[in-house]
Amino acid sequence: MNWFTDLFFADSVAHSVLVLGLTIAIGLVLGRIKIGSISLGITWVLFVGIVLSHFGMVIDPKTCTFVKEFGLILFVYSIGLQVGPAFFSSLKEGGVHLNLLATAIVILGCITCYIIHIATGEELTTMVGVMSGAVTNTPGLGAAQQTISDIVTDAAAAAEANNLSASAYAIAYPLGVIGIIVSMVVIRYIFRIRIDKEKLALQQDNAPRTITLDLKVANQGVVGKSIEDIVNITQREFVVSRMIRNGEQEIVSGSTTLQLGDILRVVIGSPDVVLVQSLIGEQITMDEKVWKQGGEAHLEKRRIVVTKSSLNGKHIGELHLRTTYNVTITRVVRAGVELVATYGLRLQMGDVVVTVGRKEDLDQVAAILGNSVRRLDHPNLLPIFIGIFLGVLLGSIPILIPGIPQPVKLGLAGGPLIVAILVARYGPKFKLVTFTTNSANMMLREIGISLFLASVGLGAGKGFIEALSSGGYWWILYGLIITVVPLLIVGIVARRIMRLDYFSIMGVLSGGMTDPPALAYANSLSSIDRAAVAYATVYPLTMFLRIFAAQILVLIAVS
Repeated sequence: MNWFTDLFFADSVAHSVLVLGLTIAIGLVLGRIKIGSISLGITWVLFVGIVLSHFGMVIDPKTCTFVKEFGLILFVYSIGLQVGPAFFSSLKEGGVHLNLLATAIVILGCITCYIIHIATGEELTTMVGVMSGAVTNTPGLGAAQQTISDIVTDAAAAAEANNLSASAYAIAYPLGVIGIIVSMVVIRYIFRIRIDKEKLALQQDNAPRTITLDLKVANQGVVGKSIEDIVNITQREFVVSRMIRNGEQEIVSGSTTLQLGDILRVVIGSPDVVLVQSLIGEQITMDEKVWKQGGEAHLEKRRIVVTKSSLNGKHIGELHLRTTYNVTITRVVRAGVELVATYGLRLQMGDVVVTVGRKEDLDQVAAILGNSVRRLDHPNLLPIFIGIFLGVLLGSIPILIPGIPQPVKLGLAGGPLIVAILVARYGPKFKLVTFTTNSANMMLREIGISLFLASVGLGAGKGFIEALSSGGYWWILYGLIITVVPLLIVGIVARRIMRLDYFSIMGVLSGGMTDPPALAYANSLSSIDRAAVAYATVYPLTMFLRIFAAQILVLIAVS
């Protein structure tokens, strides 16, 4: 039976794979355990790794380091691909104040962490581990550990610092999850918020991003003007999908001129409805059956999926679908978000376009766009590995910051994250197909974070009990303070000064801590998606700031 013992405890490739597989499998099973609506989820992989390594099931340090860093790269790169298309738009308009609040959470957390370090004398590198656990941000821990390894020349000292930070992370994490939810509850009771009243007050504001309405031309000022003229006058984005004139349906183009009594079916962003309606005429209610009548003139609405890679990055106007095929694209659904189909909007692989036209014309357009869902199942690996290469390259460039003696690196967390965001956002402009299905993206992300957490746990287990017994129990208190204080301050400011609704506040607090369990709790209180929207708005910037802040604190610690 020596082969069996060697497989579990001897140093070999088979042993490393076996221990990693066992750690992740047990952790994922335990991750299904819930207390109420709270679960530590995949973080159980970290705890299982600590337990197994405490009892001697460790893997080669070099192998462990490689698996940890590669897993981190996969994790942050998949996040970047997902949030990239919406990252820059989230910084505009209504997302600005939400991102400012999330940034305040990050800054206050760092300040709290540093104050505790000064007051207690706890090593700042260890406190970064406490902070990463308290804010439930694993990439921040990874970035900090890599920075320690890069800067600390003594390999043994670097390994000890990394193990302590991992132990601190593991100890602080459970109450970090609970502390975020407790903070939400405390804010709710401070302001005596009633969920039912909050929902009722928000119902009128919970309109979709794009809506369809019917407008009757009644303004003499627009008679004889073209649709393109109206767009130029209003400076608003909307699409006229079809028109009824003298009882007959027609597909319209930008050059179509308006006459009194024309009935237009308009697809428009909800904030622009009042302006466009006041210019054209009056809103009327049309029976949907009217739009579906008409023999040869019958127009259909069809959803077509863009699956041809040659169309990736092309403007809708470049396709000339109206002039050539008499078909109008009214909306584009991308990652679950409806966009108004303006001529300047660039198409991406996987977009679902809502089209209007006659059946035979729609058939031709479907062939042009692809409409082959099977093509989407084929993974586009080239952009992923090109992006990883560029991300590692970017993350390795030293950046000199005034006042900091050591150059800063974005590292294996920050570099791939930034490149993934840029590739996802601008890749289509360069004909680079960046589309991945949600399931493929989730698979890549879960594999990456599982490998990372397993490696961190297996590397930290030997000194975990010793660290806990020699004062590490204080890390629980430090972590709770780092979790609760910034959230309560920002939550109170958001409610009292900025007058945000409670659901948006919960989304900002969850996103500011990059914590899905807290978002799940917020979503369980109401079917209104305000919390999820706020979470998605602040998540990309917060993730970047968490990674960057952890590195800055480590640089301060070793300078």
